[in-house]
Amino acid sequence: MSHTAHIRSHRKPRRSASTLAMRAGVAGGVLGTLAVAGASGSANAAEPVTQTLELPTLTADLAAQAAQSADATEQAAANYQLQAERDAAAAKAAKQAKADLADAKKKAAEAKKKAQEAARKEAAARASRSAERTTLSTTADVGSTSTSTSTSTSTSTATGSAAAVISFVKAQVGKAYVSGATGPSAYDCSGLVQTAFKQVGISLPRVSQDQSTAGTQVSLSNLQPGDILYWGGAGSAYHVAVYVGDGMFVGAQNPSTGVVERPLSYDPPTGAVRVL
Repeated sequence: MSHTAHIRSHRKPRRSASTLAMRAGVAGGVLGTLAVAGASGSANAAEPVTQTLELPTLTADLAAQAAQSADATEQAAANYQLQAERDAAAAKAAKQAKADLADAKKKAAEAKKKAQEAARKEAAARASRSAERTTLSTTADVGSTSTSTSTSTSTSTATGSAAAVISFVKAQVGKAYVSGATGPSAYDCSGLVQTAFKQVGISLPRVSQDQSTAGTQVSLSNLQPGDILYWGGAGSAYHVAVYVGDGMFVGAQNPSTGVVERPLSYDPPTGAVRVL
């Protein structure tokens, strides 16, 4: 026999499996009950907060943010559209300005061309008038010797309508020259001639162009008192006066001189017509 056989074992006796299983079941039931209660308590405690605070607040914030985002998007779209319209208007205005500039340049070029052509024609006309005056002046000088006696005699013996016309125009010497005037205090060249012949019952056209073709054309070497002198072409005369004899004429010259009596050599006429 062992020397420890008489000593009682110090280990506790083993419990049976059934006892352990029962205790484990009780403990599991208690823990399960506590877990269910805890879960139920947690759910009951969280439910009011979720329903009354967190969800409505979150929903309102999201709605406000969505509305702000929509407004910002709409404003951005409106800005883009406005900018596009401005860009289109600016492009259209630039295109129109370019077209207007081209048209203005074209018109300016045409106007310049017309002005140059008019200046050329005027220069040619002046040269032609100057040549005509030179020729007529020479003719008048050549014929003055042969006609001086007759014109002097005819002036001193002018009677009837011619004498009345000459007397009238000489009485107007010293009066003013006013374009379009027909008396009694002022005249232009054709206004003086028309008014003078009206004194003897002869109706003449108003302007010098028509008066230069109103009667029978006569040469400057065969002038008689009362003949109408003209400067420029017949039908296109730019000045008229009345021949009063002795190589003299009376006419409303210009605003500086008014109505004057001058010799033919002062401004040799182009031609003459006779209406008396």
